Amino acid sequence: MNSIPALPPSDVEVVKMTLKEPNQYGLLVERYEAKLRRYITRLGVRNEDDQLDVLQEIFIKAYRNLNSFDTSLSFSSWIYRIAHNEAISWYRKRNVRPEGHLVADSEELFEFLGSKEEGPEVTFDKSINAAEVAQALRTLDIKYREPIILRFFEHKEYDEISDILQIPIGSVGTLIHRGKKQLANVLNKDTLRI
Repeated sequence: MNSIPALPPSDVEVVKMTLKEPNQYGLLVERYEAKLRRYITRLGVRNEDDQLDVLQEIFIKAYRNLNSFDTSLSFSSWIYRIAHNEAISWYRKRNVRPEGHLVADSEELFEFLGSKEEGPEVTFDKSINAAEVAQALRTLDIKYREPIILRFFEHKEYDEISDILQIPIGSVGTLIHRGKKQLANVLNKDTLRI
């Protein structure tokens, strides 16, 4: 008789296990290390050594505060919020402005920017490459850039973005909408100059 393989434990289950046996924390690190590294890279922490330092701080802070994690909430949103705070703290310590960095997965954003929900005024050349999108995204104010990165590159829902950035859910929609328009305008201007 074939047995159904056991599902891996949920994040909340791993948190509960870690509170009893600290060595279980490695499971959460394995699940989130690549995702959080990608996220802080997109926020502008580009140097590999700096990324590792920020990641270490994220996981140390999360571990130290595991007792205060509310298991009725999303662990993902909670640790992304810690990552967000650590990236901002890293900028402040170095007195630098976040630059942002995108990898070549901007197709979803292209489709979104050109979608019908935005209206016919938002059109642009879909041959714009990821480097041009990265450059355009760097020109956005951080208040627009962060929600766009979370939504289109980290695939977070509005309620998760609200938790991570600690802003009202209605503000998330507004910031994404305004950010998309700004981004589309920058891309259209750049396209016209070519």
